[in-house]
Amino acid sequence: MSHRIGPDANDDMLPEYDFTQGVRGKHHQAYKAGTNVVFLDPDVAAAFADSTSVNQALRLLLKLAKESVPARRPNNRMQRTRPAQATKPRR
Repeated sequence: MSHRIGPDANDDMLPEYDFTQGVRGKHHQAYKAGTNVVFLDPDVAAAFADSTSVNQALRLLLKLAKESVPARRPNNRMQRTRPAQATKPRR
């Protein structure tokens, strides 16, 4: 089986794309390790100089949220295991 290499009418790649310096699998290990990629809206990104400052702001937000919201207390009420039986009205 031979693969044709060259321009294709259905190809989304434009001629100005240059991958000659590309490295295959460059981010594979980070992706495999579970690194999250988050895209910030431009107005939010403009407020931060780098990823360190974004992480600091998010950690502060988490800390403030934990301090301002009381911890959940366990619900000790009895839970129904079956739906209630419908009763007929008395005449």
